[in-house]
Amino acid sequence: MKANFSLSKKQLLPPVLTSGALKWIALITMFIDHIGAIILEKGAISAYNQGLPSAFSYDTSVFLSKLDFFIRQIGRISFPIFCFLLVEGFYHTSNRKKYALRLFLFACISEIPFDLCFRGKILEFSYQNVMFTLLIGFLTMWAIEILKEKKEILGIIPAVLGILTGFLFHADYNWKGIVLILVLYVFYFYPVEKTIAGCLALYWEATACLAFIPINLYNHKKGNGPKYFFYFFYPVHLLILFLIRYALFGLPAMS
Repeated sequence: MKANFSLSKKQLLPPVLTSGALKWIALITMFIDHIGAIILEKGAISAYNQGLPSAFSYDTSVFLSKLDFFIRQIGRISFPIFCFLLVEGFYHTSNRKKYALRLFLFACISEIPFDLCFRGKILEFSYQNVMFTLLIGFLTMWAIEILKEKKEILGIIPAVLGILTGFLFHADYNWKGIVLILVLYVFYFYPVEKTIAGCLALYWEATACLAFIPINLYNHKKGNGPKYFFYFFYPVHLLILFLIRYALFGLPAMS
């Protein structure tokens, strides 16, 4: 099913960014975010708090904490863009089954690097990576589309089940991530409403609202970029950051 863009004439900002450009913005800000989360928080700052020999001085630790806060705020921009691109892909893909299987495959591939980074274990099921969040959101939108064809009100059922699944499955961003995906899906054709509702859905992370600047610069064009690079980047960069942290700080206890 292709999106009917004739329904969405309004642009809040000049349409200058392709989907490829949005992907690069999301990837770069995610990478910056994970440097803070994995190298600083789970590495340097954790080592200092545990009094390890490799720990920094107090002044250095304070500086790193402030640096970590700053770069994590930059990193907040990435998730809303990934959610928007998921909705974009949902409307444009010619094969939703193949799209869902691809998300599932890379969610599984990413789980070990994710758990090593954030739990210090090869596999740990109390917290799943963001690919599972995107998969749940995609399947929820698909189920809504199917049931809405029978009766509009029935779309509420998969929406509730999707939010509940995000919560019970302990996916990254939990139920709040699924809510954001559904908000972007419901208001896809309405830029003003999408921006307002999206920011309200991000009440828990105000700086993430800055993502709506590049989102509203989107021109509905594909742009350039290797098709599967963006999928492989997620598990590969997690593994690289884990190896760097391990080389510098070993394996400090994870929370």
